[in-house]
Amino acid sequence: QFQLVESGGGLAQPGGSLRLSCAASGLTLDLYSVHWFRQAPGKDREGVSCINSSGGGTKYEDSVKGRFTISRDRANNTVELQMNSLKPEDTGVYICAVENSPQCGGPAGIVNEGLIDVWGQGTQVTVSS
Repeated sequence: QFQLVESGGGLAQPGGSLRLSCAASGLTLDLYSVHWFRQAPGKDREGVSCINSSGGGTKYEDSVKGRFTISRDRANNTVELQMNSLKPEDTGVYICAVENSPQCGGPAGIVNEGLIDVWGQGTQVTVSS
């Protein structure tokens, strides 16, 4: 049984930082592209970031470029999302997801929820003063 468990969410002030972690059981994250999505209140779920199976390629949604960094911890079979300079609009449930492809978005390189094979439950991030 494949399972993804997110942790690290919580309350942060604007300008603050949080580090999210996605831990896997039943699968080796190194073999897959791993995404972070977020679901903000009243909005559609959107892709925030993704890392290729090799770890050499990453993608970021425009609003988080330069502030968020995705990385792998191979020893612990996790994928991390370091979030700096947080803004209130970063508030939402952050969800880890696995795509059965070595490259984020498959050969076309276009992130698509239809390519996702395993979803986590999510962790709440709230940015507020």
